[in-house]
Amino acid sequence: MGEQSQAEVIAFLSERSNLPGHAPVEVIRTHAAVVFLSGKDAYKIKRDVRYDYLDFSTLQKRHDMLLRELELNVPMAPAIYRDVIAVTRDSAGDLHLGGSGEVVEWVLRMHRFDAEDELEQIAARGALDDPMAMLLGRGVAEYHATNTPRSDIAGSDLINAILDELNTVFATIAADLGAHRVARFRAASDRVFRTVQTTLDTRGQSGHVRRCHGDLHLRNIVLVDGVPTPFDALEFDETLGTCDVLYDLAFLLMDLCHMGLKRAANIVLNSYLHHARSMDHHAALSLLPLFLSIRAAIRAMVVAQTASFNPDDDTLTDEARSYLSSALAYLGPEPAQLIAIGGLSGTGKTVLATSLAHHIGAAPGAVHLRSDLERKALFDVSPQTRLPASAYQPQVSARVHAILLEKARLVLSGGHSVILDATWMDEDARAMLPALAGKFGARFTGVWLTAELGGLESRVSTRRGDASDADVAVVRGQAARITAPISWPRIDASGSPEDTFLKVQTLLFGPERQDPPGQESRGPRHA
Repeated sequence: MGEQSQAEVIAFLSERSNLPGHAPVEVIRTHAAVVFLSGKDAYKIKRDVRYDYLDFSTLQKRHDMLLRELELNVPMAPAIYRDVIAVTRDSAGDLHLGGSGEVVEWVLRMHRFDAEDELEQIAARGALDDPMAMLLGRGVAEYHATNTPRSDIAGSDLINAILDELNTVFATIAADLGAHRVARFRAASDRVFRTVQTTLDTRGQSGHVRRCHGDLHLRNIVLVDGVPTPFDALEFDETLGTCDVLYDLAFLLMDLCHMGLKRAANIVLNSYLHHARSMDHHAALSLLPLFLSIRAAIRAMVVAQTASFNPDDDTLTDEARSYLSSALAYLGPEPAQLIAIGGLSGTGKTVLATSLAHHIGAAPGAVHLRSDLERKALFDVSPQTRLPASAYQPQVSARVHAILLEKARLVLSGGHSVILDATWMDEDARAMLPALAGKFGARFTGVWLTAELGGLESRVSTRRGDASDADVAVVRGQAARITAPISWPRIDASGSPEDTFLKVQTLLFGPERQDPPGQESRGPRHA
């Protein structure tokens, strides 16, 4: 067992003349696989290994796992995964890729992609922008919708087993991570687990525990034709791969936050919630702190274990401690807020809400609920599809506001923060918001954005590809309908989006806090 038993096959696949196209071969070794990159193709074999958590020690087991890997990944990445083929030996003893001789190894054949298209590299060079983050959240939601529900599995049992494993391993490496950190994590995670245990089980009964990706971090997502595409789903353990869909998502959110891309993480979360089309997820955000914490703790464990084999590399121990500190921070209390941003169309409500959301409340920031998106979802059309005038009748707008308030209620009930993004022209609708926040002990802030009518007309007339259908006529109609005085703080939004953001940030947090809207964005625009 081990690489020595596969040495002949590895040497064979490393030789360019044995592969189609005869292009140079790059060999990549991991703890469980060897990958051969040649031209436009990639070939992967499972290593002949057995660890505590996986067993690839026989040819049959390696074949089974390659078939399972293909089965799991083709639905989400058909442009990458092709088939499983054999390395065979002919009667003369020579090896062939394919052929009809004795099978000596199985190979997963894939289409090769450029490493620079991996999202980890894209994020590292600051190119993971807002549109890409929105596509990413949508893609994960659509992928989860295709996963098989496992309503027979108790969600709390899955999480409890992970916590038990973490605490067992942490006890053996407490000296490296810091015994005080390890003790605090155990106490805090146990406390939070007990508060959400019922919710975890309800999620399972409702079909939100599914056979998911299981390893959904930035290195396992690649751009294919401009679309973020997950690949390399966890195939070797059905228990580890079966989890709450929000726990699957949490790995990606934690990874983004750890890279300092909290704005992108917030956009991914909000895009996911919108495209998943289930208020069950809004009601379950009380689980997110624990899910994020566990994902960070697992990373801390893995990095600490790696550090034990590299005693001269202090950076690994520092990184492990950083992950564990993040795991603790996710479990800390974070007061919920309800922020409503109102104003005429074109004042920049959506740009402000997007820039503000990742600064508000528990990680990765506030849930951003936008009336324009809820209206389009109500009519089951894409955000860019223009709706007829009948979709803006008072009774329809009342339904949209009811949906906004119900989603806000569910989110606040789990201790998470909300930003409501709508015109809020109706005085009665505005009056309901402080009571909604008060019901859950959340702080309420209303913000009214203002700008000269001519400036608003110019903004909406040049807007493209946005969910808002407002045009110049709509803006003029809105301005004519405002009769009652607005009691919310008024913010002049006639300047740049950055200026508006800083004014609102001062209103919310005071002049001592001056955070940027988010460096990873390619720049805000009015909406």
